[in-house]
Amino acid sequence: MGSQQISEQDLEGMTWLMRATAENEWYGLYAFIAIVVLAIIVFNLGFARELPPLKKVLVYFTLIIGCFVLWFLEFAFGAPIIVVLIISGFVLGMYRFRLHLHRKKNA
Repeated sequence: MGSQQISEQDLEGMTWLMRATAENEWYGLYAFIAIVVLAIIVFNLGFARELPPLKKVLVYFTLIIGCFVLWFLEFAFGAPIIVVLIISGFVLGMYRFRLHLHRKKNA
């Protein structure tokens, strides 16, 4: 934020991401990139199907736009989007692993 100083009282009313971004402006971008990467992982683990290349580009472009909405919810309201995406990725990863073992056993 350059030469502007933020008081402790102002920091108390901010979400964790707002406070981090006030400290270093790049943290907001890092959080957005983390949300995009985690959303792509969750999408691929749980919902992705084989698509033609142009449709795949459209799906991922739409996913990135949707991630901006998720980032805004995390930034403005402190919603735990990053944590939820990590947990979702872990649960879907366990599901896919167990499905793989089940299919391997039955094959």
